[in-house]
Amino acid sequence: MNNTYPEQPIDQVETTEKKSKWRSFFLEIFQTLFLALIFYFIIDSFFPRVRVENISMKPTLQPGELLLVNKLAYTIGNPRHGDVIVFHYPGNPEEDYIKRLIGLPGDEIRIEGGLVYINGQSLEEPYISAPPSYRGNWEVPLDSFFVLGDNRNQSSDSHSWGFVPKENVVGKALIVYWPIDQIKILTHPLVVNAAH
Repeated sequence: MNNTYPEQPIDQVETTEKKSKWRSFFLEIFQTLFLALIFYFIIDSFFPRVRVENISMKPTLQPGELLLVNKLAYTIGNPRHGDVIVFHYPGNPEEDYIKRLIGLPGDEIRIEGGLVYINGQSLEEPYISAPPSYRGNWEVPLDSFFVLGDNRNQSSDSHSWGFVPKENVVGKALIVYWPIDQIKILTHPLVVNAAH
């Protein structure tokens, strides 16, 4: 048995090939955009972007800068003294704050004479704008943190409203990525001096 198929005209074959190429091209673009969106939402879920809104963290952070925050940092690790963290403000959980983590659960914090002490040891703080002009003593409760802004005298923080519950912490600020000429990694581990 001999199968013969009718031949298509050449211009019809070329038109079909062109349609197929266009279909393939648009399918490729759609797949690429779809994967890019999935990738964006996955990254945004674990590494959200936060805009610095005020001067409370000057000189470390400036108003208008954009930060990348690691929401997984404290799922796989523990908070450390000196971390710059983003958290839901205890007085209004709809509002996010950015501050430096000074005290961990169980720490005794004392601020006196322009110095901050953790468990009796003063901190070296080259990142602050000016020494604090206030004083006080705090013991950080279980599952809470004591935070201060680097602009110590112009920051609403733990010295004025208390502790940040552990569940309010969004994550650790990793990097300033905007403006592009201000890109920097946020690392400032606290340095303690000998006991006073």
